[in-house]
Amino acid sequence: MEKKNIDWANLGFSYVETDKRYVSHYKDGAWDDGALISDATVAISECAGVLQYAQTCFEGLKAYTTEDGHIVTFRPDLNAARLKSSCERLEIPVFPEERFIQAVSETVDANEAYVPPYGSGATLYVRPFIFGSSSVIGVAPADEYQFRVFTTPVGPYFKGGAKPLTIRVSDFDRAAPHGTGHIKAGLNYAMSLYAIVDAHKKGFDENMYLDPATRTKVEETGGANFLFVTKDNKVVTPKSDSILPSITRRSLVTVAKDYLGLEVEEREVFFDEVKDFAECGLCGTAAVISPVGKIVDHGNEICLPSGMTEMGPVTKKLYDTLTGIQMGRIEAPEGWIHVIK
Repeated sequence: MEKKNIDWANLGFSYVETDKRYVSHYKDGAWDDGALISDATVAISECAGVLQYAQTCFEGLKAYTTEDGHIVTFRPDLNAARLKSSCERLEIPVFPEERFIQAVSETVDANEAYVPPYGSGATLYVRPFIFGSSSVIGVAPADEYQFRVFTTPVGPYFKGGAKPLTIRVSDFDRAAPHGTGHIKAGLNYAMSLYAIVDAHKKGFDENMYLDPATRTKVEETGGANFLFVTKDNKVVTPKSDSILPSITRRSLVTVAKDYLGLEVEEREVFFDEVKDFAECGLCGTAAVISPVGKIVDHGNEICLPSGMTEMGPVTKKLYDTLTGIQMGRIEAPEGWIHVIK
């Protein structure tokens, strides 16, 4: 298929409407067969559950053109499983996991002309989501829902290379103990907007959220998990019931152990330890790893030894290896790469 006339090298990380999207409706206790449609608009009641009580959750993954010309996605089974967990927590009927993967595949295939070519640095971002569509005025789950998947071509998250970020320790809590921090709910991101806008106004790139119960342990940022490297090259990731189980972070842990032979600890990370780490990164779908050079705790600066000019050496190896797996340059563990065509 001929590609769209897009300046792939200069794409930003923003929404570009593509030709097709997948839609399935839940009504009378069942999901319908679903279909690909052309209309990018959504028509719902002003009293829809998603508008009144934020009953919605979503996922994010990417489709890539690999070195050998295939179009693939990366571990969509984990996105399907995580969406299932989010739905169960929000009293949303679960969209079957095998149908999730099929819907993603169909949507990417239908928008093949928007999948950036190999080597362009761009990818096709895929956004599956579910929301309550029927009217709800009393506080209760909706009766009807829509599951949708749309795509948009995006450029590299960091143009000109990943420069280390400066982040701050936030005074806000990202999630409540025993709350919804472990699921990918829209409401979690809505509550983070004030904190991230405030951080940007004050010259910071992101927030570091501490655990809401004791405010002594590192949790995550508004949209990414933390990954630390010790001075003896041990990889450490925070473990908590109130952080989102990042698919990128879980994949990087495997890469560290099985590809780079590094020791990995997934455990509680106390903020007092941060000053002793050699490297720090934020991991997620958008950028894979965003290096952190400086963490500011109410005026007290923690400058990572890796510096403010480039990724630390271990972080760079993790990044290069995982992106190599995603792009087909490095052999992937079984089941990681889902080939669409």
